[in-house]
Amino acid sequence: MNAMSKRTLGSVVVLLVVLVLNFFLFRIMPGDPLTGIVDPRFSPEAKKQLAAQWGLDKSTPEQFVVYIREMLSFRFGLSMMTGTPVWDELKNRVPNTVALLLPALILSSALGLGLGVKAALRRGSIVERIVLFCGAVSFSFPSFFVQLLLLMCFAYLWPLFPLRGTMSIPPPEGPFAIIDYIWHMALPLFSLVVLGFGGFALYIRNMMVKSMGEDYVLMARARGLPYRRVVWNHAFRSILPPVLTILLLSLPGVVSGAVITESVFSLNGVGRFLLEATNSHDYPAAGAAFFLLALLTVVCNLLADLLYVLVDPRVRREAARG
Repeated sequence: MNAMSKRTLGSVVVLLVVLVLNFFLFRIMPGDPLTGIVDPRFSPEAKKQLAAQWGLDKSTPEQFVVYIREMLSFRFGLSMMTGTPVWDELKNRVPNTVALLLPALILSSALGLGLGVKAALRRGSIVERIVLFCGAVSFSFPSFFVQLLLLMCFAYLWPLFPLRGTMSIPPPEGPFAIIDYIWHMALPLFSLVVLGFGGFALYIRNMMVKSMGEDYVLMARARGLPYRRVVWNHAFRSILPPVLTILLLSLPGVVSGAVITESVFSLNGVGRFLLEATNSHDYPAAGAAFFLLALLTVVCNLLADLLYVLVDPRVRREAARG
């Protein structure tokens, strides 16, 4: 069995462990899922009917079998909060989360990459000091603090952006609907870029400083190759595998961070849905959200391993020899 097969088998085991933990952790948490949806005036018979509707009247092994079947088939069952299929709730919210997180990841990584390389090439200059300071500040503050501060400044004191929501109420019609959507998503997107570029810039700067001092880079400069070619074809190419790995492995963290961002800005996304489902003891919805997050993490790990092999010739040669 080769290394990739072992990693794939390990990823399957991780997913199975996450499935089991999701089932039992939510059920040992304090509280009862029916308390959030049952009116105290309901009769005992009505409470029993609601418990039977979500399978809570069955034994724990029976509930576990139903849970595994629903998760692996991606049906996920009915949400206890809304009474609609969990998959339909996720489909309605996923576009908003993707529209927020994908541009944020691209912009923050591109900004961090450019500033990190620039700081590494301008050692000791004012540019490097500014990048180091901005990166440290961006990397240090809690996300909710920065987002609340931006919300207070640019939505309350100076109402340049809306205070909450994904769209205006009532939403405009025609092309103005897209403009209104972008207007609502602009401040959350800006906050994620501000929070995300700093760590990436510091990482790229440190890697490039080390790479620019390697013998093969010094040899390329001694041969008289153009400086731009030395920087990008030799120095940056050598750090590309770990950069791609960090970028892929940061994706699950960005998705889980959507819980805070979507809650602060009251966005109709998957992160806010996960928080509401957890607080309401909505077993099907919370289990589905955590399972999809674990699946995303495992897939990103496998893609990082695959990309590492593709972009690093040394790993390819070792794999071929193996």
